Amino acid sequence: MDLLLWRHAEAVDGSPDHTRELTARGHKQARKVAAWLDEHRPKQLKILVSPTVRTRQTATAFTDSFQVVPSLGPDGNVADLLAATGWPDASGAALVVGHQPALGRLAALLLAGQEADWTIKKGALWWFTNRVREGESQTVLRAVIPSDFA
Repeated sequence: MDLLLWRHAEAVDGSPDHTRELTARGHKQARKVAAWLDEHRPKQLKILVSPTVRTRQTATAFTDSFQVVPSLGPDGNVADLLAATGWPDASGAALVVGHQPALGRLAALLLAGQEADWTIKKGALWWFTNRVREGESQTVLRAVIPSDFA
């Protein structure tokens, strides 16, 4: 299975939190990463998005075909992300457009074996894959695409 974690692009400050929109810079970040993703997208990609405006706007830079998952909102956690995606046992690939700190905590779990307060920068995409070698399940970091490098 492939798991892609895409933190929403830069959004305006303010409240209510769920209605914050992307800034002009955020729209540019989302378009750049979406263009990279369009060239490298895995097959059978399902796209799961937090219900916030900023995550839906980020995802829309890539596609209009995504599923809004309430548990992936700003208060979501690693267990919510794992449940929504089916990692590592589901087939195909899942792209989650979501929030800190859950995305960073999941990245830490996948790479270091325990949750920790890692930061995924706004607009960045982290791509993981799971494989079995000699009977052992392994997590591989395939790519990290910062929004300013895409």
